Amino acid sequence: MNKSDWQLLAIIIIIIISLFAITSLFNYNNSTIATVYYDNNIVLTLDLSIDENREYRVKGYNGDVVIETKKDMIRVKEEISPLHICSRQGWVKSTYEVIVCLPNKVVITLSDNKNKLDTVVR
Repeated sequence: MNKSDWQLLAIIIIIIISLFAITSLFNYNNSTIATVYYDNNIVLTLDLSIDENREYRVKGYNGDVVIETKKDMIRVKEEISPLHICSRQGWVKSTYEVIVCLPNKVVITLSDNKNKLDTVVR
């Protein structure tokens, strides 16, 4: 490789690093909203951008479901069900992950605060 090849490689690396830095700065301000459903009805809406640990109790079919939130993450801490699958799932922080607790009829979904159109059904 000659000198001009090294210069071109350095320019490409600088461009990639700067693009990565710019996209990470703009994506940092997006807040995530958690929506808790009981029997297909919204019972709780949480803003996960708050930087403190919180606990919430939601009435489930078998009893109370304890939901814990941290910075950009949510989990089911305690619930009454035969196998405790909801509480074993752990922390969820991506919008494509869903917590479903079928024995208690509780569902927790995450969404961005951008109001993007995902699907249109006629």
